[in-house]
Amino acid sequence: MSGLLVASRIPVPADAVVDPRIGSHGPALVALEDGTVFPGIAFGAPVTAGGDLVANTSQTGYQEVCTDPSYAGQVVVMTYPLIGNYGRLVEDDQSERPWLRALVVAHATAAVVGRARQIVHLLRAAGVPAIAGVDTRALARHLRETGTQRAVVTAPGETDPDAAVAAARALPRWEDQDFVGQVSATDPYDIGTGEGPLVAVMDFGLKANVVRGLRRRGARVRVLPHTATLETLLAPEVAGLVLSPGPGDPARLAGPVVLARAAIADGRPLLGICLGHQLVGLAAGAETRRLRFGHHGANHPVQDIESGRVQVTAQNHEVQVVAETLPLASGFFVSQRNLNDGSVEGLRHRELPIETVQYHPEGSPGPLDALEVFDRFVARVQERSG
Repeated sequence: MSGLLVASRIPVPADAVVDPRIGSHGPALVALEDGTVFPGIAFGAPVTAGGDLVANTSQTGYQEVCTDPSYAGQVVVMTYPLIGNYGRLVEDDQSERPWLRALVVAHATAAVVGRARQIVHLLRAAGVPAIAGVDTRALARHLRETGTQRAVVTAPGETDPDAAVAAARALPRWEDQDFVGQVSATDPYDIGTGEGPLVAVMDFGLKANVVRGLRRRGARVRVLPHTATLETLLAPEVAGLVLSPGPGDPARLAGPVVLARAAIADGRPLLGICLGHQLVGLAAGAETRRLRFGHHGANHPVQDIESGRVQVTAQNHEVQVVAETLPLASGFFVSQRNLNDGSVEGLRHRELPIETVQYHPEGSPGPLDALEVFDRFVARVQERSG
């Protein structure tokens, strides 16, 4: 076991870290590509799975995190110690299934007895492993020192640390995978009826709360797959465009960048969120770069440069738009900055009704300080549609 670092922990009974009403499956490991190994107790689907390891600092919202398509391909560590402690409401799911590769928690709890109201049964049904009894804060601090790493959560009983680390090192790189193709809708569909303006949403990993944010402001929504044509996106009846959040590296998405460039030139109201923000940045001629420490949590302070106002935002991304590469001739300027690391959090166009944000104004989970992003966008759409 040369070169491995196995995190020591006093053995505890499985029932001490996994609520007996959930049921545990036996010992398992979290193994990182740098050789660090954390022991724990398996309680999700009884399989091995892995991906890029990220830490989420939200105190609530584990259900929304698990069903957020932006977490596709990632192993999520929840730093808050009690996960499952208030159950699950189906209407709060952000998509039809969990997309994360595995879940790592300190304590798996059960606030309710009903299977449909426990997050663990959603994970098991979708084949997603989970592990409890891990010192998640120590793991998060380790990631703070090393940056993002590949990791696996092993199946119950698979406790050979050498084999687990080798499996982590064999995983494909995050940058080399197409996650948008996995999570996007395959066919267009409309949501809502009535007289409101029609907004077309390009689905790169759409969350339900983005649609709710538009519907609550009177817009009708047409969801388009990531393969939609320019003619479909810019149909005459479409009054505004949204490029949705989603997983993965925007540098892989040459087709959507072309669509974003055409949407900018068209001049209709355009809102880019998270991955959509990055695609607009690339379409405007800027570069993107992976952050050493991705932003995953519900407490990220963002300052609007023009007004000076600070909002607390929900975030989940690995990549930033590089401010100094944004061409002046593009008409775009950096509108918002992250107060923790200074990274770009928003772009606006000097003349066109276009705004993008790196954070998640829809929350889910997280604060709702930034809901005014939807207010501004829908107001522009309504103005255009008369």
